[in-house]
Amino acid sequence: MCGRFVQKSDLPAILRTFQVSQLGFELQPSYNIAPREDVVAVIQDGGRRLACLRWGLIPSWAKDPAIGDRLINARAETVAVKPSFRSAFRHRRCLIVADGFYEWQKQAAGKVPMYVHLKSGRPFGFAGLYEHWAAPGGERISSCTIITTGPNAVLEPIHNRMPVILPEEHFGTWLDPAVEDSELLLPLLRPYPAEEMAAHAVSRLVNRPQNNSPELIQPVATA
Repeated sequence: MCGRFVQKSDLPAILRTFQVSQLGFELQPSYNIAPREDVVAVIQDGGRRLACLRWGLIPSWAKDPAIGDRLINARAETVAVKPSFRSAFRHRRCLIVADGFYEWQKQAAGKVPMYVHLKSGRPFGFAGLYEHWAAPGGERISSCTIITTGPNAVLEPIHNRMPVILPEEHFGTWLDPAVEDSELLLPLLRPYPAEEMAAHAVSRLVNRPQNNSPELIQPVATA
């Protein structure tokens, strides 16, 4: 599962990593993104661009947008067939921009929040899906979900799932709406190489979504 993450890279780093040149909104760093909040994602609908999406996917057929609270993650094992996700998997895939994410590790003293990131310090893209939902009254919401898979060696002591982080060489295939073949797409949804990742304990301040500052990702002692 992925229930909290960080977007802190500046715009030049994001544009360079994702080869995007369009931005239609103001970009602000966030160190404690929670479900229902807006996130920055890369989509390809005529051209590769940055989009602002609400975290928690609302299927186009949903009667109540609250369903998005239960669809913040999609399992790689079932994403191609589950009714909530299968249409988006075929036609509306995205990369959700991130710099790291939090998972809670069970320890003797209780659950300890761990910050997981790339050793390089570069931003990366979660494999995601997005949808457009319209209410009878005219309200429109564009929303997204993060795909998860089994853990790599870094995550295995912390949690039994991890978000799918796509290597840059797979960005084009994943974003291309003309690619619909699950035999091409599903093999991309695997754990990221453990040797390129690191994790450390952080303050329990991250437990409250209202807390949002750079100190949340600083290492702390767990003894």
